[in-house]
Amino acid sequence: MKPALPAFLFEPRQPARTILLAWPLVTLPALGLAAFFSRLIPGAPSPVFDGDPVLVFFLIEVFAPIVESLIMAAMLELLLLVVPWQWAVALSAAGWGMAHSLQAPTWGLVIWWPFLIFSILYVTWRKRSKVGAVGIAAAVHALNNLIPALLLLRLA
Repeated sequence: MKPALPAFLFEPRQPARTILLAWPLVTLPALGLAAFFSRLIPGAPSPVFDGDPVLVFFLIEVFAPIVESLIMAAMLELLLLVVPWQWAVALSAAGWGMAHSLQAPTWGLVIWWPFLIFSILYVTWRKRSKVGAVGIAAAVHALNNLIPALLLLRLA
């Protein structure tokens, strides 16, 4: 059975095109999920990012996408040893959802979607290069974080 997601996610070619197409595929549904859960669970705590605004921007925009993509890649490599790729990406997304829920419970209800796409991108691109696969996932992750990071910087 063919996945009900765009074909470009499963074709490791044209990295710039993949990054630019994956960005809205990650961000727009995540924004929809965030809006849905904020209405469903009013008053639910949001993630809090305290500290120097420039440092917070760096952490959200550079550090987190790189480090989380490296951890995700290692986790996926282990999962791929024991389960099919579909299970690996689903377990990865669920794991990242749970991890982000530790900071704000409803955050995990949103973040699973971006990590599902990041995980698919990693599994697809690792066929060409594991380093490149981490780079693709991290780039889409950084673009996904860009608007919230800029808003946090502006509101500081």
